[in-house]
Amino acid sequence: MKFMIAGLGSIGRRHLRNLQALGEKDFLLLRTHRASLPDDELGDIPVETDLQAALAHRPDAVIVSNPTALHLDVAIPAAKAGCHILLEKPVSHNMERIDELHAAAAQSGSRILVGFQFRYHPGLNEIKDLLQNKAIGNPVSVRAHWGEYLPGWHPWEDYRQSYSARADLGGGVVLTLTHPLDYLRMLLGEVSALWAFAGQLSNLELDVEDTAEIGLQFASGVIGSVHLDYVQRPPRHQLEIVGTLGTIRWDFADGDVHIYRAEQDSWELHPAPHGFERNDLFLAQMHHFREVVRGTTEPACPLEDGVRAQQLALATLQSAERGQIVRFNYE
Repeated sequence: MKFMIAGLGSIGRRHLRNLQALGEKDFLLLRTHRASLPDDELGDIPVETDLQAALAHRPDAVIVSNPTALHLDVAIPAAKAGCHILLEKPVSHNMERIDELHAAAAQSGSRILVGFQFRYHPGLNEIKDLLQNKAIGNPVSVRAHWGEYLPGWHPWEDYRQSYSARADLGGGVVLTLTHPLDYLRMLLGEVSALWAFAGQLSNLELDVEDTAEIGLQFASGVIGSVHLDYVQRPPRHQLEIVGTLGTIRWDFADGDVHIYRAEQDSWELHPAPHGFERNDLFLAQMHHFREVVRGTTEPACPLEDGVRAQQLALATLQSAERGQIVRFNYE
């Protein structure tokens, strides 16, 4: 298979390394040469700077890892060309042209996997099984918290120039850290209503929101909240679900799941796999994407799910701006 990678920032480089680790050798890079990382690891991989010239190489798969606001500039032509796509999250910075991407993929048969790598976290999948098996009875509330200091993400570059920090590139904490809005849907189903407060509240030099507090009501009746920020030190990424018969807690720091069962009045530990590390999520995602390209499986996070997360993120920004509850009807 030939893989084209569009965007050679940190996530594009990670995808390249993981594909190489999985034994892939046929690559093409679509570049603007604006990446802040050195080119040493790229070796003599062929490079194109024009999208149509790159697609003329007839890649089987395209990895879209350029800035958020530019995703669809690559994804739509790639879908029209029949390439299978790993589309980094979020799908885009607004809802414009998403219907065009849908139509292009439907016409050409392009399969699209959206890059929500937490779908592959063993702890979150363990929680999914526990909830399905009623291990804590019926869930009634959920709390996800993710705070992480933006300047510490990529120490080699000026954080103010990163896509996460720039409105023109689709940045802001809500779109950039949209993962909980996806994995909560995976665990608890559709969201029926949302409210939010958000703003640029720190002393970071940004033109986007760096903090958000989101309230959620799920169609099942579960209520909950998501906290996101670019500020917190040390970082914290945790999840707690309260049910009628117990509580489940997960911490990304160690990957472990803890479950309290009220009937036993005790906690039990479901540890992360031995040696588990963050890159294992991306490796699992890439292994899955290769099977999607081969046609042996369907995307675990299809475009439709990516669009749902996008709608929730944009509704968060809308609610914060207008001071209104946003309600959803997906029928």
